[in-house]
Amino acid sequence: MPAADRINPDASLWHWLAYDLRRYRLARGESATKVAGIMGCSRAHVSNFEAMNRRPSEKNLKPLDGAWRTNGHFVRIFTFARRDHNPNWYVEHLHYEARAHTVRMFEGLTVPGLLQTEDYARVAISAEGDADVDKAVADRMARQAILTRNPPTRLSFLLDECVIDRPVGGPAVMRAQLARLLELSHLPNVTIRIVPRNLGYHVGLSGAFEIMGCDPEGDVGYTEACEGGRLVLDSVEARRFVVRFEEIGADALSRPASRDLIRRVMETME
Repeated sequence: MPAADRINPDASLWHWLAYDLRRYRLARGESATKVAGIMGCSRAHVSNFEAMNRRPSEKNLKPLDGAWRTNGHFVRIFTFARRDHNPNWYVEHLHYEARAHTVRMFEGLTVPGLLQTEDYARVAISAEGDADVDKAVADRMARQAILTRNPPTRLSFLLDECVIDRPVGGPAVMRAQLARLLELSHLPNVTIRIVPRNLGYHVGLSGAFEIMGCDPEGDVGYTEACEGGRLVLDSVEARRFVVRFEEIGADALSRPASRDLIRRVMETME
């Protein structure tokens, strides 16, 4: 079954948008190539829009509304879809992360999944009550392919100091986790910096977030929350995440100083 045939317009506004793009095109008897010309993109993009493998932008949809005389139908769905809550945002953000050319992340409580050892991940996932811990751990480890793939993704992590001194899983698990952070910090495409506790309150304490640089979308944000998260596709709002990351980073320790602190914390894990 073609991917577009699995789209359910009752599932979400994004599904509805993809469904109507195909439905209107077929009803008008127009080829994907012709629609691509109207939307200012490639034929492959149109197919991906209809299959929900990629999202169109307002820039794509506005000329389509004009050409098809739909009175703003597609732009209207797009506008509300961006504001709507989607329970699959976490899964969707993983698709952006997997193809990102840059990833910037702040975490104030626990080691990010991209940096976790298998033992640390197992403790965290078990505590979260996942029904299939083994599968969830395997999925989390698979995400880490982004760390060493070719061409390399540039990854920058800002971690609050409490992330590295909270003994998740006990001293042995945590020592191995800190050793993993040190190992990864020496990769040419990975930067890990610690935000010191004595800084006091800083803007990162309002919540963890991730910024994924993707083509052609630009920066895409994701912020975590209890029982889910929120994906941010609006470029203006995503820019606020970038500014927040830069503000936190301005007060973080340097890379060498961060490694020294991680080593000192390791020595206390007995």
